[in-house]
Amino acid sequence: MEKTELVRRLKDAKKASGKTYDEIADALGLCNGYVAQLFQNQAQLKDGTAEKLQKVVPGITAEMIDQMKQCPMRSYNPMLIQEPNVYRMTEICLHYGEGIKELMNEKFGDGIMSAIDFKITVDKVKGDKGEDRMVVTMNGKFLPHIEQVQ
Repeated sequence: MEKTELVRRLKDAKKASGKTYDEIADALGLCNGYVAQLFQNQAQLKDGTAEKLQKVVPGITAEMIDQMKQCPMRSYNPMLIQEPNVYRMTEICLHYGEGIKELMNEKFGDGIMSAIDFKITVDKVKGDKGEDRMVVTMNGKFLPHIEQVQ
């Protein structure tokens, strides 16, 4: 089945289960951001998690599980940047990027944060004035640039 059809069926199964990404993530022992990526077919479902996922979201079929276990074609739709939430997250990275880079270099030296050995969570908290606030935690392994010797 095509990726778009798989994603549609996964989202339908999630909706039918009545569970949130947080509830599914808690039941699987995974980060909510990773579970959302699984439902977008942007992350590979590992063997140990597959059986648990089918129990938590019963509408997920064996055919869907088989496809989710394959190495996904990680990609993005170039139109996605036009979605306001995605655009705002991009804008935040662009606006704060130089300062974040300076802080990373000061604390770790020359290198980058891994997007492979990486965890992301999205949480909702109350602010000082009782307003809803969003906390996005990006937790990635630091990968130092190396001196390239022969």
